[in-house]
Amino acid sequence: MKFGISTSSFYPALTEDAADAIARARVPAAEVFLNAPSELEEEYLRRLKERLDAGGTEVLSVHPFTCALEPLLLFSGYSRRFEDGVQYYRRFFRAAELLGARYFIFHGDRKNAATPDSFYFERFAALDAAAREYGVRVAQENVARCRAGSAAFLREMKETLPDAAFVLDLKQARRAGEDWREILSALGENVRHIHLSGCGEEGDCLPLTRGNFELREFLTALRAAGFDGGLMLELYRENYGGYEELFESVAIAEKVCAEL
Repeated sequence: MKFGISTSSFYPALTEDAADAIARARVPAAEVFLNAPSELEEEYLRRLKERLDAGGTEVLSVHPFTCALEPLLLFSGYSRRFEDGVQYYRRFFRAAELLGARYFIFHGDRKNAATPDSFYFERFAALDAAAREYGVRVAQENVARCRAGSAAFLREMKETLPDAAFVLDLKQARRAGEDWREILSALGENVRHIHLSGCGEEGDCLPLTRGNFELREFLTALRAAGFDGGLMLELYRENYGGYEELFESVAIAEKVCAEL
């Protein structure tokens, strides 16, 4: 397992400034959240990778700023918009390729969409096929406000697309009223990436320095499921104080993992 931090945890700090903070702390891995169209330019991405390389930080995944547009771009009945949407997303796949990332994080359609599940799975498979041309996989995240927020939908998706990759986001599972254990049981080894956070009386998205999240139980369950991917701490800026809480959280996770 590799532990790291999403640059989104520093938002609204600029992506390169977040990368600098991660690299200075010698964090082993990162997820890069690209926040603007200009951040898809190849020269920008090469400079960003150099900053992370300087700290020995490996980029495992890329997250797009366009996730809120995915219902419109990729899941409408207008075929040309879908085709254009896939072409636009190729820019993100190329970004992931340049950064050395394996996974592209995907939210997908809205929860109340009227189209059949089969339509969703066909569109996802087409997008993933485009990503594979860049050596990247589209990884479906369990987002509470989205169609893939429920364990039942995720289970059906895996049954339909046995090779699909998934992201298990702990805070999103909590917000959807889903038990991470059920999601992990449904998806098994298809869980390739984790968005990590703690929880407790202060909230459902906390650094691991606070709260009462059973981290040892979670990591033990992941290992039993054959997971050997990345666990990215992903918080919102209001969820923690100083950056040191992020870095301490990574150290805590690494220590608990080493003791298993």
